[in-house]
Amino acid sequence: MSGEVERLLRRALAPVEPPEDLSARVRSTLLSISEMAAEELEGWELASMRDPRNWVRPAVAVIGGGLAGAGLLMLGLHRRRRSDEPLERAATRPSADAGRAAGGLADPG
Repeated sequence: MSGEVERLLRRALAPVEPPEDLSARVRSTLLSISEMAAEELEGWELASMRDPRNWVRPAVAVIGGGLAGAGLLMLGLHRRRRSDEPLERAATRPSADAGRAAGGLADPG
């Protein structure tokens, strides 16, 4: 009986490889979210911001865009870390990598 349970646990807890295109799909989704957030914020005028009832949509757009941007930044840093570069060398300049990745997010082209 315990052998059967152990076998079932091993089978259930076996590592699963993610699909090859998962990173591209996540990146595409995050880019889409950040673009939608930017479009939402472009449509708002400062004059309408005087009424606090109008703050919800821009606040959601800022938060959603910020989280999507952070996710894209983390994906970029993770991809660079997985490269053949030694971890010690990559760890000496994380702020430079983060700055370059964030700069790429702000680039409209």
